[in-house]
Amino acid sequence: MSTKLEKIAMKPVNIALGFGAGAIAGMVFKKVWKLTSGQDDAPDAHDEERGWGEIIAAAAIQGLIFSVVRTAVARSGAIATKRLTGTWPD
Repeated sequence: MSTKLEKIAMKPVNIALGFGAGAIAGMVFKKVWKLTSGQDDAPDAHDEERGWGEIIAAAAIQGLIFSVVRTAVARSGAIATKRLTGTWPD
């Protein structure tokens, strides 16, 4: 079990990891979208020229990528914390 001091010390690290995960996921999504659709930009919900299927597909792919990257980064951070402190973070 982590101490209160360890939890406080890990806050900035977790925030930085979150930003990094978001940046990585954004880059991966752009590349995946370009490979799958041949378009540089993914549609958003207010894009009048794009159909429902394309918009929902883009959202599903983006959500999947963000979730996987966020989970991988969080798990890696937990493993690093365990190695550094000897305790698994809460």
